[in-house]
Amino acid sequence: MKRVIQFLLLFFALVTGCGAYFKTELTQLYHTVRLFDEDVIVSNFSNMQKIAPTKTVKRSGDVSKFGQQHRLLPPYFSYNGKYVETDRWLKETNTTAMIVLKANDISYEEYYLGTGEFDYRISWSVAKSFLSAIFGIAVDEGVIADLDTPVTDFVPELIGSGYEGVSIKNVLQMSSGIYFNEDYGDFFSDINRMGRILALGGSFDEFATTLTRYHEQGTYMHYVSIDTHVLGMVLRAATGREFVDYFNEKLWSKLKTERDAIYITDSVGEPMVLGGLNLISRDYLRLGKLYRDDGSLDGKQIIPAHWIEESITPDAPHLIPGPRNNAKTHFGYGYQWWIPENADEEFMAIGIYGQYIYINRKADVVIVKNSADLRFMENNYESMDYAVAAFRGIAYSVAENATTN
Repeated sequence: MKRVIQFLLLFFALVTGCGAYFKTELTQLYHTVRLFDEDVIVSNFSNMQKIAPTKTVKRSGDVSKFGQQHRLLPPYFSYNGKYVETDRWLKETNTTAMIVLKANDISYEEYYLGTGEFDYRISWSVAKSFLSAIFGIAVDEGVIADLDTPVTDFVPELIGSGYEGVSIKNVLQMSSGIYFNEDYGDFFSDINRMGRILALGGSFDEFATTLTRYHEQGTYMHYVSIDTHVLGMVLRAATGREFVDYFNEKLWSKLKTERDAIYITDSVGEPMVLGGLNLISRDYLRLGKLYRDDGSLDGKQIIPAHWIEESITPDAPHLIPGPRNNAKTHFGYGYQWWIPENADEEFMAIGIYGQYIYINRKADVVIVKNSADLRFMENNYESMDYAVAAFRGIAYSVAENATTN
């Protein structure tokens, strides 16, 4: 106990003496440690630019307009043979925003828990699908000619790490074989180590070089967030451009958004492409609509249609939706997009704590849901299955109403 007290006194002295010099880092560490605490999580998720260093990508040009055709959500949806109240599901999952788009008309839009339509909302892993979009543009332009090329051909600093010799395609499909502990509840997990880099300083590039491999690549789907950062490294090397510049030129400036995009960065200014994007909810909706519409907006092809199809088409047994050995969910996976079990022209971008872009081409519907759902990871991510059931119920209710009116 004496040693513990001495350590605490020393730590307090260091913090007191260095507090002024390290004020930013200490503030960021404090907010990072409390990021998911129940009393502040809703506010934190709408104010990430106050918690971490950021870069802003300015909106430009015209704004794409949505029509309005308001309808009530269905009161119930079916999950595992039982009816679930939609309002109860929205409340229990700590929903902060929900928008439903049918064709080009918003049929439902609501904000919850004191948040508003112009709140910036953290994407978490929904950002991965934005990265996939511009990665596909680079492939289509020929700067990345072959997805079977090892990532180390573009990023030699990864030679000697677990990524040595791993193909771009396997990284895109979360099949790199890299060991990565993504348990947000484990202080010493890799995802939380990465969070402390964000708070205290350091480089995501350097962090990627420290990881090792524990599966043969291309044989096992294991969700590794840093895989997406490695894709960002490849994209930078292939294009010779800063990520935010390429993102702006190829996607953001053409998406006709309402507001700027804000990316969290590491201490050297590199965007957190794996989960650090902050947008208003309607701008998430715009990417969903673009993907629903085969990459075309107002007659202009922004994302190659063939890339979208490849992105949402699992092409190996370990990626197909359904039960798989040791898989936490039954969802399938493509190029940074999720495919639910028994999908009927459906695919999704999903972020931790309940961020969703759900796309249902058959119903011509896109749904965006932002949340601060502390129960998101319970029962092997059963919340994702609930969300699919809810989205399907909403989508087909909206589609049916549209055809009968």
